[in-house]
Amino acid sequence: MKALLLGAGYATRLYPLTKDRPKPLLPVGRKPMVEWILDRLIPVPGLDRVLVVTNARFTPHFEEWARAWRGAVPVSVLNDGTTSNENRLGAVGDMQFSIRQGKIDDDLLVVAGDNLFEFDVREAVKLGKEKGGPVVCLKDLRDAGPLISQYSVVTLDGNRRITDFEEKPAKPKSSLISICLYYFPRRTLPLIDRYLAEGNNKDQPGWYIQWLVKQVPTFGYVLDGMWFDIGDLDSYNKANALFEKR
Repeated sequence: MKALLLGAGYATRLYPLTKDRPKPLLPVGRKPMVEWILDRLIPVPGLDRVLVVTNARFTPHFEEWARAWRGAVPVSVLNDGTTSNENRLGAVGDMQFSIRQGKIDDDLLVVAGDNLFEFDVREAVKLGKEKGGPVVCLKDLRDAGPLISQYSVVTLDGNRRITDFEEKPAKPKSSLISICLYYFPRRTLPLIDRYLAEGNNKDQPGWYIQWLVKQVPTFGYVLDGMWFDIGDLDSYNKANALFEKR
């Protein structure tokens, strides 16, 4: 199994912190955000390689970090060649690029480089292997009210299969939202090519998942534990304060 960490964004909402440093390498609780993520991925059975996809601007930063990395799983850095928000490939475009460039022919975990979480990823992978399909990790925001509409909202049946997936709906049908942590069985990876060939949105991964659930049975794993989507200075400061205590 391989893991792909998406780190090719420019994180302009976190300026000046990210003006000269990629968001996943920002320190949280005294170590880079990416290392907290890897702490959660590395225990997954069979994981033998992590790829980090980034842009031309931040490739040297990630390569310097990767040279110093002493984790149990090797890390490779991929440069998607983009230089700005205007010519970026987008998250789904980077997934396609990484599968091709990294010659990935294996089950794949995909995670956003700005997602901090505390739950056992092994359970999500176990669900995917049992069901034989992709798995989308979910968080229940039952107390979030109108904020739910800012996310991808998911409905599950009794078998944990996703029956409805809607990107940023005006009227959410549930309180379950998708976070950018996915398990894709090897056989489903070619579907990314098909999705993009049809001219679909290459930026937000939620649009791909909304399309995917109509192609193959896709399942949801509701995580129990802390989760931060580091999108702005406020969320970054809150996460940093919490992880400092750890």
